[in-house]
Amino acid sequence: MNRREEDVVIIGGGPAGLAAALSAREAGCERILILERDKELGGILNQCIHNGFGLHTFQEELTGPEYADRYIQKVQEKKLPYLLRTMVTEVQVLDDGRKRITAMNRDDGLLEITADAVILAMGCRERPRGALNIPGSRPAGIYSAGTAQYYVNIEGRMPGKNVVILGSGDIGLIMARRMVLEGARVQCVAELKPASGGLKRNIVQCLEDFDIPLYLCTTVAAVHGKERVEGVTLTKVDEGGKAIPGSEWFVPCDTLLISCGLIPENELTAGMGASIDPRTNGPVVNDRLECSVPGVFACGNVLHVHELVDHVSAEAEKAGQFATEYVKKWKVEGM
Repeated sequence: MNRREEDVVIIGGGPAGLAAALSAREAGCERILILERDKELGGILNQCIHNGFGLHTFQEELTGPEYADRYIQKVQEKKLPYLLRTMVTEVQVLDDGRKRITAMNRDDGLLEITADAVILAMGCRERPRGALNIPGSRPAGIYSAGTAQYYVNIEGRMPGKNVVILGSGDIGLIMARRMVLEGARVQCVAELKPASGGLKRNIVQCLEDFDIPLYLCTTVAAVHGKERVEGVTLTKVDEGGKAIPGSEWFVPCDTLLISCGLIPENELTAGMGASIDPRTNGPVVNDRLECSVPGVFACGNVLHVHELVDHVSAEAEKAGQFATEYVKKWKVEGM
């Protein structure tokens, strides 16, 4: 087992983790380590090739990879250490108040890292189909919108050619446009609620500009197909979200993309005993972004889902500063 000690360990190398690390270094923290489970820094931004990022942070419009690269370059310039392809399995609080992070990767094997403070920056994940209780079989051709985005933008693979999208969050709207630009036909976007959850600009630029219909108060009542999706049954719903009998209609498609919300990655958070806010599914924090576990801070989408990555970066900068202040105080007082 490889052991090491750090002042601050940051779990997550996406926009929140990178901004927190840079802020901690600027605040005077010397021993900082970023742990990232993916093969490169940048997080979800690497697959968000559309523009609209950075207007607040950099006063210019950037794509997701461009925004991430600005921070990655700064991290490398500051020579901040990071480990890639590293999965954190547990965070424990020791008797002396320090934290023990258990992680593993292919090169180092099992890692045991002791830190004075931890910053949670794991981001969020998409709500899966299983959480939506959609009736029907489980054929090929059902993807989360984020997974489809990864296939198209990173791997250059098309998930399908005839698409229905359930959920009008920003990822779903952006993928509607992306699929059309790649040659697919998007039959429609169905939204359970009476209003779209996406930004107005995305509704206009991704749906209206491409004549893609948006059906509000509508959901998928059934998925048809054995080996591959052959179509879905859509139905109108009432104010309580229940299907209205007689309102169903069949839409042929070979692909169903699901974009029904994001959930903070809170397994590590809950595993260490931190209190979880039932409204956000992220940790409960005080005005210094500190969890109910002293010395553990949270920022970005692991805390609550943000609309803009610029807001994630701004919040993460505060977390980096607060974590550094905690470490300095801990060293002085021997907390």
